[in-house]
Amino acid sequence: MRAHRRTGRAAIRTGAALLAAALLAGCGLSSNEPEPSGTTDDRPADASAAPAPTDLQDSPRPPRLPSSLTSQRPDWKRCPAPRGGNAPASHWRCANVNVPLDYGEPAGKTLSIALIRKQARDRGRRIGSLLFNFGGPGGSGVDTLPRAAGQYEKLNSRYDLVGFDPRGVAASSGVRCRSDKEQEQAHRTVDLTPDTAAEERAFIADAADFGAGCERGSGELLPHVGTSSAARDLDLIRQVLGDDKLSYFGFSYGTELGGTYAHLFPHHVGRTVLDAVVDPTADGIGHARNQTTGFQRALENYLKDRGQDPRTGSERIGRLLARIDRNPLPTGSGRELTESLAITGIVTPLYSRSSWPELTAALDEAENNGTGDELLRLADAYNGRDAQGRYDTQSHSQRAISCADSASRPTLDEARALVPEFRGLSPVFGPFLAWDTAGWCAEWPVEGEHETPETSAPGAGPVLVVGTTGDPATPYEGARRMADELGRGVGVLVTNRGEGHGAYGSNDCVTSTIDDYFLAGKVPADGKACG
Repeated sequence: MRAHRRTGRAAIRTGAALLAAALLAGCGLSSNEPEPSGTTDDRPADASAAPAPTDLQDSPRPPRLPSSLTSQRPDWKRCPAPRGGNAPASHWRCANVNVPLDYGEPAGKTLSIALIRKQARDRGRRIGSLLFNFGGPGGSGVDTLPRAAGQYEKLNSRYDLVGFDPRGVAASSGVRCRSDKEQEQAHRTVDLTPDTAAEERAFIADAADFGAGCERGSGELLPHVGTSSAARDLDLIRQVLGDDKLSYFGFSYGTELGGTYAHLFPHHVGRTVLDAVVDPTADGIGHARNQTTGFQRALENYLKDRGQDPRTGSERIGRLLARIDRNPLPTGSGRELTESLAITGIVTPLYSRSSWPELTAALDEAENNGTGDELLRLADAYNGRDAQGRYDTQSHSQRAISCADSASRPTLDEARALVPEFRGLSPVFGPFLAWDTAGWCAEWPVEGEHETPETSAPGAGPVLVVGTTGDPATPYEGARRMADELGRGVGVLVTNRGEGHGAYGSNDCVTSTIDDYFLAGKVPADGKACG
């Protein structure tokens, strides 16, 4: 699991977070655990990470894009069925758009970006295209949007709904780092909260091996999958779709992408909403600290709802995890529930209050029956594992994008030193998130672009920034910071007093505020509160 980077899988049902098979810390625990494997790093021992890409976020204006890219016209066709699923209904159409591999060399090699679209119902009153990003990083918009589109029927009256797979993701030119067998082995054997020197060595070796696998499978792509490149892709997609300005709805990690776009292209910012907001002022350790606080806050709210003392309940769950660490729980499938999988299973239902009963059933089973079927089921959903043992590739894309963005590379010693502080913040999630700071980008083959993203956007139109007070993966405080970073007159804060990862679709006041903004251009007062 990785509660962040930038929020993993949970925003599938945007807003109320339909638990995830492929999202989020950004931003949400993200599909991931430092996914280990059995391969070895075949780089020379003295090899250093590849330099950061030439198309950096704050570099001078890149060369003008050639007309062969800006004059593209998507060839919309019936969409194929995703693996293990059914093809979207006939009113959905799919296409691909070519974008530069490196925006510093726009006439060079290109990548393919997959799009999906449902046209506006009222063509006579059509406003334009509304692009969605549901988080991750690494979440597939092509897969998610048709399944989530019921929430956007009102918006679809006047907007074409458009989803896309960002560079490095799924149906676009994607990153692949491990086989299903290697991922299964990692989840089974690597302890993500190491207790001994041997476990620490195995943990960091596996993390480094993950990066080596990405380099072998996707080496040319790795320097160019960062968020600033994806934001430039958004602007090219905007042009190809024929829109003067970008209308955009971003959730979780999608809020970081939206903030980056606003910084790079402030005068192309159209009606934009950022929901479940990643804190743009936090570095890698800061994100881990924020999420430790956020998931513990959500767990305590869950325990209070159950009539339990939050401190006592948290300590009880911490003791359960310690027992599982010593003796993994059996399941009916023959697989064992390890401590790492148990943490992921606990975190998954915290993304949405409607899933709290699932957490209750899973904890009751583990504590009273000594079996782990329910927690394992929840962990598999989060990790993108199907019943045949096949994994999706969101965890690959998520890590590649995150490590291309973040220059933070804490050492094992630095992570170990964080454990007492993080355990104090959360006896359940703290140790994992402390160790994860070192494991996430260990010996990554590409340098990260920045410590924190730049999201200031002077000259942009108003951007609605929506924060939920009980959001576990992107704590509420990040929304205020994003609004401040966007700048006076740009960032407009809307507060949802409630639980869950995202507000749209789960709070009527927030939903109507956003609908009024997208459909009528009505901007709420900064600081509006709902709930």
